[in-house]
Amino acid sequence: MVLTVTLNPLLEKRLYFKKVSVGKENRSLKMIYTAGGKGINVSRQLNKLGIQNLALTFLGGSNGKKLRSILETENINHAIVSAKSETRFATLAIEEEAHRLTTFFSPNSEITQNEVNNFIQKLEKIIRNNSIIVFSGSSPNKFTDQIFPTGIELARKYDKFCILDTYGNHLKNCLEKGPDVFHGNISEIENSLSISLSEVKLKEEFMDYLYSIGVKLSFITNGKNSGYAAKFNFHYKITNAVVKEIDATGSGDAFVAGIAYGLEKALVFEDFTKLASALGAANAAKWEVCNSTFEDARKILDKIKVSPIGKKMKLIDDSPTI
Repeated sequence: MVLTVTLNPLLEKRLYFKKVSVGKENRSLKMIYTAGGKGINVSRQLNKLGIQNLALTFLGGSNGKKLRSILETENINHAIVSAKSETRFATLAIEEEAHRLTTFFSPNSEITQNEVNNFIQKLEKIIRNNSIIVFSGSSPNKFTDQIFPTGIELARKYDKFCILDTYGNHLKNCLEKGPDVFHGNISEIENSLSISLSEVKLKEEFMDYLYSIGVKLSFITNGKNSGYAAKFNFHYKITNAVVKEIDATGSGDAFVAGIAYGLEKALVFEDFTKLASALGAANAAKWEVCNSTFEDARKILDKIKVSPIGKKMKLIDDSPTI
């Protein structure tokens, strides 16, 4: 079973328009509410893949109640730590003709130290009953910055496999705890760590650094452009499928869900890396976030290549043993 951990959940109000005229009144064709937040997105995609999972998150106020109701409607199994502060929300204006999305975010929730302590206590209890822990998304404030690093330590304590996909001020501290897997978007990594990944050599050096601090699998993605991956200290280039992009929101989360699926099912590295890339591309070709099926992925799997770069691994059995 997979546990996803989201510190900064999001209640989304999606307004659909045929076309938006800036500075004028615009009446939407329809309105729907959806549950957002990177870990919650991963849980939704895992549901589509048939993987049992649990989403742990903060919820507070009327927005939190609404978001909980949406999780229940979507059959996303969840565990909640209550917060006094209102859960953040966003209004999304979707222009269907232009395939354009404009998002307006509210401020982050003001999570307290006491609420963080409650979250960590609950996290420790839940971790014991899961095989893979996914720490995903941003941290809303300085108090919540301590949760992912502590969670990685707890995963190690209870011998659980741990995947990290985050950014911001706490990223360096998270990485130093040595998660088993790291996924990051190039721009988020560069901005969070004040480094450059503009050249292939720099990407390889960064993946080597990750391996030196205990990261066994690393994935660096860059939207529709080629991505890079490492298994231990062996490096690979991921050539993505070309799709007609509609909305790439959540494509990184779909990618992470593919990695979690592959590890849970003990697939070989190349196969689950291709699946992750296919899910990310399929997600970008629709408005719905992390709602792609195996059939969606299979249509583009053959267009994806995972090619070794640098030294090559002599393969006997490539099934994950970590």
